[in-house]
Amino acid sequence: MSTTVEELPVVYLKAGEMHYTDRPALVITVLGSCLSVTMHDRRLGIAGICHGLLPECEDKRSCPSRCSDGFRYVECSIRQLIRLFDKAGSRRRDIEVKCFGGADMFTRRIEKPGLVSVGRQNITTAEKLLNREGLRIVKQDVGGLGGRKVLFYTHTGEVLLKRLSSAAAPLAGGKDASGKVNHP
Repeated sequence: MSTTVEELPVVYLKAGEMHYTDRPALVITVLGSCLSVTMHDRRLGIAGICHGLLPECEDKRSCPSRCSDGFRYVECSIRQLIRLFDKAGSRRRDIEVKCFGGADMFTRRIEKPGLVSVGRQNITTAEKLLNREGLRIVKQDVGGLGGRKVLFYTHTGEVLLKRLSSAAAPLAGGKDASGKVNHP
């Protein structure tokens, strides 16, 4: 029996949260400079998504086991998702990874040479960690100046994305997540 979109439970993922499941659901989140990473293993039927606010945890000793800040950091969130997939028996080659967000929301207001925005730091942290863990990003829509609304279907791994308008300027520099991305 297949699940229709109307029957799916809806999860609203807030900043600093993560959702991991082996059941069908629609996870919705809204991103600015924050970064979401989705992971899906079709073979095992598991999926996860995180919504990190800041790039790296300062308490490196507790990050591997129990970060006191929950999933506030991109680094901690991704590490925890990887641990859950490893515990379930997932193989790296079976994990489909997608990244979204990391906008430079305040670029127009902060014009200091050499300053790297939080959004750019979030993207860099995720890419380095995923690469180090042997995970390949198959699709992404990151950077730019505007926010995004992300809809993640946990049972298929499909992600629909709506770019939100920015008062500062049109979206620029983001990599288009072709195929599974909806641009209404």
